[in-house]
Amino acid sequence: MLKNFLVKKLMKSQLKNMPKDQADMIGAMIEKNPELFMKIAKEAQQLVKGGKDQMAAMMEVSKKYQKELQQLM
Repeated sequence: MLKNFLVKKLMKSQLKNMPKDQADMIGAMIEKNPELFMKIAKEAQQLVKGGKDQMAAMMEVSKKYQKELQQLM
């Protein structure tokens, strides 16, 4: 429960510049499978530490989990 709360807070801060409807959709997806989003965030963070741009890292990791993300929509 605390883990879900922390994931929501983190994602909310990351999505603050996104339109509300899109941010709400992503928030709902996070609630359905918070573990997937934690895994995505950790892998993206590793790529950023390796020198990749944050946006490029997120895109790369998101492509890896594209099927799982589509199932949540």
